[in-house]
Amino acid sequence: MKAIRFSDLCAQGQVTGKRVFIRADLNVPQDDAGNITEDTRIRASIPCIKMALDAGAAVMVTSHLGRPTEGVFTPADSLAPVAARLAELLGRPVPLLQNWVDGVSVKPGDVVLLENCRINKGEKKNNEELAKKMAALCDIFVHDAFGTAHRAEASTYGIAQFAKVACAGPLLAAEMDAITLALANPKRPLVAIVAGSKVSTKLTILKSLAGKVDQLIVGGGIANTFMLAAGLKIGKSLAEPDLLADAKAVIEAMRVRGAAVPIPTDVVTAKIFAADAPATVKAATDVADDDLILDIGPQTAALLATQLEAAGTIVWNGPVGVFEFPAFENGTRVIAHAIAESSAFSIAGGGDTLAAIAKYGIEKQIGYISTGGGAFLEVLEGKTLPAFEILERRASA
Repeated sequence: MKAIRFSDLCAQGQVTGKRVFIRADLNVPQDDAGNITEDTRIRASIPCIKMALDAGAAVMVTSHLGRPTEGVFTPADSLAPVAARLAELLGRPVPLLQNWVDGVSVKPGDVVLLENCRINKGEKKNNEELAKKMAALCDIFVHDAFGTAHRAEASTYGIAQFAKVACAGPLLAAEMDAITLALANPKRPLVAIVAGSKVSTKLTILKSLAGKVDQLIVGGGIANTFMLAAGLKIGKSLAEPDLLADAKAVIEAMRVRGAAVPIPTDVVTAKIFAADAPATVKAATDVADDDLILDIGPQTAALLATQLEAAGTIVWNGPVGVFEFPAFENGTRVIAHAIAESSAFSIAGGGDTLAAIAKYGIEKQIGYISTGGGAFLEVLEGKTLPAFEILERRASA
């Protein structure tokens, strides 16, 4: 994808003294007392903000937080905790401004945080009047929030239409580069792992990937549905029998291309869904009517690990078992370490995937960890994200 990059504008001296509006993703989890419990997204926003400050810009930053009602402000919706954390990370004051749509006062070399943008009426529906007001606040709009790149809202899309200059921040640019490397120009073999509870939520992704990848590994409830499609019994395991035809179509699409969807040869079962449930390893052909399949078996995990170690590119979305329960985490742990140890370029995304990466301490061994959930999934589907489309259009105008 071709887009103007903020880093290039800074290097060319085009940012000094300019008003820069950064759309970041600072939507972080908080406890009941309003304390931030995990600040990865805030830390990920720092390079872009520092880049703008170092270039001598007057910097405005905004983000959404939670799901506020448009036009109604409550303290629970405030970015105040985020402003405090930004100030700590930047080592400078970060004033939080409310009612900012009609004007912002900030000097070159300073930074302000603009209150939760989803409080503004018209934000989610990309109201043109609101977008134009936002665009009038700045000389340069910087989109650096990949987690919102799949949404065409006033602060992500509309402002990019009307700002004098619209460009990709370093975080968004890194996502674009990683996705291009993994899907547009992959080193072969290209292996995709798509796991989760339901085929229905990822059916379009599976169908899209079936035409691109050399190996399509399915896990979790999705794997159960594929086991059913392959004629295996799955007991009372989570599955979607009404989607068997779709699963068979994916298997056939892979077969026609000389590729495959590996079906588990062994599984880990339990009689109830609980952390302390006794786990039993058994052949995939021996699943009883009252069994729950909660993980792939060690034989299947070892076979998949061998395939992953030989991959050229790996795309990973979702754990292959109930990795939160120690008795049912082996499959996900083996897969995670195989990806980490592979020489392949790997890109991983999705909340549960990131939790698994953190649990097994392999962050530094993954080629690129995507910050987007829904955006990452839509890219896997083959969709063009609104943020990418408008930035590309503005770059070619």
